[in-house]
Amino acid sequence: MTALLSDPHAWVAFLTLALLEIVLGIDNLIFISILVGRLPSALQNKARISGLALAMVTRIALLFSLVWLTHLTTTLFSIAGQDISARDLVLLGGGLFLLVKSVLEIHGTLEGASGHESQTAGGGTFLGVIIQIALIDIVFSFDSVFTAVGLANNIMIMAGAIIVAIVVMMAVSRSIGAFISRHPTIKMLALAFLILIGFALIAEGVHFTIPKGYLYFAMAFSIGVELINVQLRKRLDRRRNPGEP
Repeated sequence: MTALLSDPHAWVAFLTLALLEIVLGIDNLIFISILVGRLPSALQNKARISGLALAMVTRIALLFSLVWLTHLTTTLFSIAGQDISARDLVLLGGGLFLLVKSVLEIHGTLEGASGHESQTAGGGTFLGVIIQIALIDIVFSFDSVFTAVGLANNIMIMAGAIIVAIVVMMAVSRSIGAFISRHPTIKMLALAFLILIGFALIAEGVHFTIPKGYLYFAMAFSIGVELINVQLRKRLDRRRNPGEP
């Protein structure tokens, strides 16, 4: 352990991996922020922290199950000459779940959610949100864990990077959730991003990989443009109402 702490290469691997874990956790963080937005304000932060803590446990559990993970790529059956493994089934199921959930959220936002909000006071809904977070996090964890395995050969470095990334996400999750709630157009962009991720997961499930870097760049560009629009709208409002703060 002491040799590991004094090794500069280990620290470089740790910092690089922690940064990548944070980037790969963006989609998960957006999904959690949108899900908990349906809960009463008093429960939102609790659900957010619980969901991210569950993500940390899931990723570390998968990390310590490396032998089991290797068996997930074993072919179970073939369809039209396409080999299907357990990992493919998980990606397909997760992608479909993300698509359906995102479309329903968009529909609920467009139609109005006053009736739905009245159902969120019960503890059952809180449990439902945590279960949904757990299900989709299993899918998102594959990217995270396989990236960790590919970049580091020491399990302590991998586990440490995952813990640091989750702690950082816990620290910023409330701010991100509040920002998404305040700006409906940003929420729509986030949901559109989740739809893209859903399609990417389904494509990966049938062995057609779409580099996530393209998706992240497209989303970052769209959010950047929308942030400029938000500032422009604020300036126009100030000009129309100079007496308001």
